[in-house]
Amino acid sequence: MNEPDQIHLRDHVIAAEIGAFQSERGREQRLRFNLTVDLADPAIGVGDDVDRILSYDVLTDAIAAGLADQRFNLLETLAEKIAAEVLIHPRAARVSITVEKLDRVPGALGVTLIRRRGRVDTADVSLAPVVLFHGAEIARPTGAVILTPDAPDLPLPAGGNERRVALLALDQAAWALGGRLGLDVADSRTELDWAVKEARPIVWAPSRMAADVAGLEAEPLALALWLAERMKASRLDLALPEGAGMPVLPTAIPLRRIAG
Repeated sequence: MNEPDQIHLRDHVIAAEIGAFQSERGREQRLRFNLTVDLADPAIGVGDDVDRILSYDVLTDAIAAGLADQRFNLLETLAEKIAAEVLIHPRAARVSITVEKLDRVPGALGVTLIRRRGRVDTADVSLAPVVLFHGAEIARPTGAVILTPDAPDLPLPAGGNERRVALLALDQAAWALGGRLGLDVADSRTELDWAVKEARPIVWAPSRMAADVAGLEAEPLALALWLAERMKASRLDLALPEGAGMPVLPTAIPLRRIAG
């Protein structure tokens, strides 16, 4: 039987307040984290695609979430919280986590837990960003907002590559928009998820994610709608120029006009 592929985080040291003894209260001590995650599917065949692997950010984010949740008396409780955060992700099948205190004794003392993913309800853990279609001039947004670019005024060549060229033109428009508003540009689901979790606005360059989606037109509003549905957005905002009519879109996602 083949062993599962794994990713790991080694010797990740963070100072935090933890412990049941009075001498541990009101002061931070160094904690060392070592995590190994068995992947649900082999890494082979992912085609060097970051959206098809379990990001290492999942491990560091799980530790940060565990430490931010509350002050824990026990390493065991903290380790259990971190393991649960990792196993929320469907690409994680099993996690081994070791948490050690480095300042209590000469050497290290700690705990190791091994947990497997069971039936996890992820309905309440996914964040709901706002997808904003940029069709008119807007101010820099705040929070978990994904901006999608409008089509630039560029000629498209004939010859069967119009869709590909149109997507690349939208990428160019995304970089121009990001530069104008001082925002980062993302072209992968992993980068978008990270920005949403960090509640940071970001601009989407669509060609990488949309190029191989059959039936998806290289039309800005169609792409914005597709992304909103895929990201489970709370709503789709439309920045439209003055005098433009509100488009009719076949979606259950709430629409809101914010300009014009």
